[in-house]
Amino acid sequence: MADSWSTLEGVAHKQKPEKESSPDWERELISRLALSAVGEQRRARRWGIFFKALLFVYLFALLVVYWPVEFETPGVAKEHTALVELDGLIADDTEASADNIITGLRDAFEDTKTKGIILRINSPGGSPVQAGYVYDEIKRLREKYPDTPLYAVISDMCASGGYYIASAADKIYADRASVVGSIGVRMDSFGFVGAMDKLGIERRLLTAGEHKGFLDPFLPVKQDEMEHVKGLLDDIHRQFIERVKEGRGERLASDDEIFSGLVWTGEQSLALGLVDGLGSASYVAREVIGVDKIVDFTPEPDYLERLAKRFGMAAGEAVAAHLVAGSVRLD
Repeated sequence: MADSWSTLEGVAHKQKPEKESSPDWERELISRLALSAVGEQRRARRWGIFFKALLFVYLFALLVVYWPVEFETPGVAKEHTALVELDGLIADDTEASADNIITGLRDAFEDTKTKGIILRINSPGGSPVQAGYVYDEIKRLREKYPDTPLYAVISDMCASGGYYIASAADKIYADRASVVGSIGVRMDSFGFVGAMDKLGIERRLLTAGEHKGFLDPFLPVKQDEMEHVKGLLDDIHRQFIERVKEGRGERLASDDEIFSGLVWTGEQSLALGLVDGLGSASYVAREVIGVDKIVDFTPEPDYLERLAKRFGMAAGEAVAAHLVAGSVRLD
């Protein structure tokens, strides 16, 4: 507004006639000032339209880049192989959470053009609860859509919780060098009792309940509490083994080492019955399902989440999840 007023003052100064005694000079000055103001408004309006159009083009470009839509000829229904990615730590609030994986699987099964589904796994494991959710949902979806097969395809790694989920598939494929297995359970913790004694630090913990402070890293370990935790881990391990046997059935070799927590290559896993064949996602789509066109049904994070991940925030969250003391994990 200040700029417009300065402009008007400049116009008035330049346009003011030398002879102010003329009876029409005021009218002429007002007319010119009015025309100048109208010109300013028109220029402001044009710039406003320009910036609005620029914003629209920018938003439209983002929509085209990130909108997961396949453009096909209207009325032509083409079959495809559906793909859902399970990548990273299996835990709540990660891209490999049960909610995300289940959402992608449901969308893939419900699509009438889906000929078969590939669940591509690259995961070191994670939460047994999250893995159990996905396992149960795969079983339900396979019963609901019996004509739509689901294949797990292992890329670099399918360990522990990742294999828990994979065992629910119709068949499992891996690369020769893939890392497969780690069927076991772990709980991480720390002990600082010796360090506290050396530093002269006294731990003061108030609890209601005899064992409420069990596994406190600043207190000595009690044998009965350790035995209780060991029984808890054994029970989760038993559940894990039962799910794997339920999913794999007689394809598993009679070897107790399979459930010891060890890992094997994809080639070794084939001999143990942990996988059914060797091949990539494109191989399974082309040779097993019979449709080489792959459509990705993996739920995509929004633009800000992608940007955050690019700067390493997602990696930091995964590391933090691994470092939480006392967490039970399948990895």
